[in-house]
Amino acid sequence: MSWIKPQDVGFAARRQLADMGHGGRLFFRLLKTLVGSLRRFSLVRDQIHFLGNYSLVIIAVSGLFVGFVFGLQGYYTLQRYGSSEALGLLVTLSLVRELGPVVTALLFAGRAGTSLTAEIGLMKAGEQISVMEMMAVDPVLRVLAPRFWAGVITMPLLAAVFSAMGIIGGWVVGVLMIGVDSGSFWSQIQGGVDVWRDVGNGIVKSVVFGFTVTFVALLQGFEAQPTPEGVASATTRTVVVASLAVLALDFILTAMMFTI
Repeated sequence: MSWIKPQDVGFAARRQLADMGHGGRLFFRLLKTLVGSLRRFSLVRDQIHFLGNYSLVIIAVSGLFVGFVFGLQGYYTLQRYGSSEALGLLVTLSLVRELGPVVTALLFAGRAGTSLTAEIGLMKAGEQISVMEMMAVDPVLRVLAPRFWAGVITMPLLAAVFSAMGIIGGWVVGVLMIGVDSGSFWSQIQGGVDVWRDVGNGIVKSVVFGFTVTFVALLQGFEAQPTPEGVASATTRTVVVASLAVLALDFILTAMMFTI
C-alpha cells in the first residue's frame, strides 16, 4: 500500500488555491468590462441571439411539460384536502420561486454553457487567443466579456419563459383536461402571488445563476488544454461544476430569502 506523501497533499492544495485565485481575478476582470461591453453592445447582442434564441425551444418545451406534470400532481394532492381550486397558486409559486430559475439554469448549462466552453476551447486550441494577445487585443474584453454579459442578460429572460410556459401547461391540464374552474385558477394566482417577494426572489435567483453558469463555462473554456481531449474534458466539467453550483446556490439563496 502506497502512502500519500505530505508534499503531494501540499502541492494539490496549493494548486487548488492557485486555480481559485485565478478564477477570482478573471471574474473581477469580467465585472469591470461592463462599461466597455455596453459601448460595443452589438457584440453582446449577437451573443444574446446565440445563447437565447437557440435555447428558447428546449426551455419553452421543458417548461410546458413541467407544467403538465405539476398540474396533474398538484390536482390529485390538493383534491385530498378539498383545495383543488388552489391549483393555479401551487403551480405558479412552485415555478416562479424554485423550478423556473433552477431548471432553466440546468438546461442553460447543458445547452449554452457547453457551447461556450467548446467555442472558447477551440479558439484556444486553434491559437486564436494567442494571436489576439500578440496583436495587443485583450481576449477577455473582446471574446469573454460579450459572452459573459449576454449570459447574464439571457438567463432571467429564459427563466421567465420557462415559468410562463409552465403556468400555461398547468392551466391546460387543470382547466381543459380535468375541469378545474378557470376563474378560480387565475384568481388564486392573482390573489396569492406577491410580485416583490415571490416573483422578485425568482428574478434574483435567475440573475445569480446567470452569473454562475456563464462564468463557469467561460472559465473552463479559457483554461482548457489546447487539445481535443482537453476541450472535451472542459465541456464535461462545465456541466458538472455549473449544475452543482446552481443547486448549492439555490439552497443558500432560498434559506436567505425565507429568513429575511
